[in-house]
Amino acid sequence: MEERKLAEALAQVPLFAAVPPKELSRLARSFGEQNFEAGREIVVEGRPSGVGFFVIESGTAAVTRGGQEIRKLGPGDWFGEMALIDRGPRSATVTARSDLRCHAMTPFSFRPVVEAHGEIAWSMLEGLVARLREAEARTDTGPASG
Repeated sequence: MEERKLAEALAQVPLFAAVPPKELSRLARSFGEQNFEAGREIVVEGRPSGVGFFVIESGTAAVTRGGQEIRKLGPGDWFGEMALIDRGPRSATVTARSDLRCHAMTPFSFRPVVEAHGEIAWSMLEGLVARLREAEARTDTGPASG
């Protein structure tokens, strides 16, 4: 996947939605290619975050939670964005349904880019706050301050 297409895919990820295109291109240059054979579990629910964040270039995968399939993934889809920031356990299992070509970023390559380019971090913070405000408005149980 060329850098421009990868940057466009990143723009669809809620974590990166507020990041300017120039900075998305900078992030895209930090990804590496990873291939998985059909049937391989890429990440496993409840286990530590592992490798990080993936954008699918070709192939298909299934997302399961508690053994139930909850989503199918294909080219342009992504998974694992929270693993770039948090080392918590995976919230679902992702299994390659066909041979899968992905672009991956580890927290170890993500952090230096964000630290060196504060505009990326600031844009991500703005996007996260917007999502938090939306979630609070939906539940109407958020804090009164703002």
